[in-house]
Amino acid sequence: MQRQLTLDLGTPPPATFDNFFATGNHELVTRLRELEGALAAAPLADRTFYMWGEPGSGRSHLLHALVHEANGTARFLGPQSALHAFGFDPRVTLYAVDDCDRLSAAQQIALFNLFNEVRATPAAALVAAGNAAPIALDVRDDLRTRLGWGLVFHLQPLSDESKAAVLKHAAHERGLVLAEDVPDYLLRRYRRDMPSLMALLDELDRFSLETKRAVNTSLIRDVLHKTRSLPFADDAYASPAPGGGFVASDNDPTRFK
Repeated sequence: MQRQLTLDLGTPPPATFDNFFATGNHELVTRLRELEGALAAAPLADRTFYMWGEPGSGRSHLLHALVHEANGTARFLGPQSALHAFGFDPRVTLYAVDDCDRLSAAQQIALFNLFNEVRATPAAALVAAGNAAPIALDVRDDLRTRLGWGLVFHLQPLSDESKAAVLKHAAHERGLVLAEDVPDYLLRRYRRDMPSLMALLDELDRFSLETKRAVNTSLIRDVLHKTRSLPFADDAYASPAPGGGFVASDNDPTRFK
């Protein structure tokens, strides 16, 4: 029972626009934040968006933020979604589609049809994301063309200084106090992509609560020793494994992409 309580206390906060560091991506974040209100206010010329970037650039975070902050009129879609979920619904005004490059053939056809329905509906908008620019995206030719029709944004990666700021901010949201040298230590000794860094922060949060210890370099070394499958700087991407620890994964399906 105590174990379950500890894990509940360490639940990561939801993705929002406020906890996304917009360094180099201010125009996109502003447009997404205002999109729902702009749709309701007047006919909108730009209603389809596509954003792409390297793992950890935040594309999944922004899509989740869009859905989280909508007034119940948004739908999140991705490779894990049922095929019927890609059907157009006049009650939905915002569609957020993640990992377009990983959609099945049937899902790609359904997304193509959904895109056309959204374009024909002035009160609806669609925001999609993938791992490459539309011209280089590994999808059907007709879908690739549609994704390139609207506004296209390349998410700019975070600098080490910004990554350290993200870690401090995320720790603060969790009520977690990091020793001053922890962000720099993680960036020097651990994977530098945000999915792995944020997953490790969640593990540190849990371990700190369980052991009632401060989060410092000593605790980090103990966590890395305790979960021997945690990745270091030259490992593949990692995802949390059931029961603790991490397993290798080529495409970590988290909101930190």
